[in-house]
Amino acid sequence: MRDTIIKSTLLVATLALGSYVQAAPSGQMLGNTCAGCHGTNGASTGNAIPSIAGLSETYMIETMNAYKSDERSSSIMGRIAKGYTEEDFENMAGFFAEQEPHKNLNQSFDVAKANAGQALHEKYCDKCHTEGGTVADDDAGQLSGNAKLFTQYSLADFHDESRDMEKKMAKKMKRMLKRDSDAFDKLVNYYASGK
Repeated sequence: MRDTIIKSTLLVATLALGSYVQAAPSGQMLGNTCAGCHGTNGASTGNAIPSIAGLSETYMIETMNAYKSDERSSSIMGRIAKGYTEEDFENMAGFFAEQEPHKNLNQSFDVAKANAGQALHEKYCDKCHTEGGTVADDDAGQLSGNAKLFTQYSLADFHDESRDMEKKMAKKMKRMLKRDSDAFDKLVNYYASGK
């Protein structure tokens, strides 16, 4: 009788454990793994790492998939992205989309270059990067107040074609650089100003 009770108990425990389905990690839990580089809740204060707080879900998911598939070059994000599932990307994106967009306003910038950069942005960039690049949920990423070196590196990556860009962006960038060879520096200063 005792053996029967033990066997029954073990069978019930095995069935209970076997039917246990682990819930997917929450977006906040996954988002916390990003804090070491991107700051608490995605609000980066570093000079080379972008803030991801407030980004649109679509932009975040597309970006993470591009890193995972090596379509977008990176120093470390490609390796990190490979460890996550599509569901993880969706959960993280939902979490970061709910956060208040963050501007790193502790960066130095040249006022004259920032003013010239604003004019360039309005002429060449504002159709996609609306309101001076301040809108985080326009599916084009937030530019205003983002990490200065990150912006500089991103523009260089677009220019040397190590990062894909839309055809219309490529045309506008080519036209802008033809007219102003110092355009990138002016744009970097403008976005660093957080205007």
